[in-house]
Amino acid sequence: LQKELLKYKQEARNLQGIKDALQQRLIQQDASVLQLKQELLRANMDKEELQNQNVDLQRKVEERNRLLAEYKKELCQKDRYLQQHQTKLDEMFRQLSEASYQQVDLERELEHKEALLAHCMKKEAEE
Repeated sequence: LQKELLKYKQEARNLQGIKDALQQRLIQQDASVLQLKQELLRANMDKEELQNQNVDLQRKVEERNRLLAEYKKELCQKDRYLQQHQTKLDEMFRQLSEASYQQVDLERELEHKEALLAHCMKKEAEE
């Protein structure tokens, strides 16, 4: 009986050792699981933050695109306005040029008539 008792005690010690080793392994695994859960939580928080930043950036891009479209529209209007005024300015320069030519012609005609008048006055004075 004592041999059997020693045998069972030895077996109990072995089983206790196995149990302690398994418990230690379970504690390590629990610590690893806890660490993985923390890492997953951090990763999810980072992912959420990145998604929020992405939404914010998309909103900013849309706002800038809207502003860009408005600026393009204003620029097109100003281009049309500039073209209209350029056309008017070209027409005014043309009219000014024509008036200048007419003025030169009228000045020549006036000089010619003044010369004729002077000639007539000279003839009349001689007579």
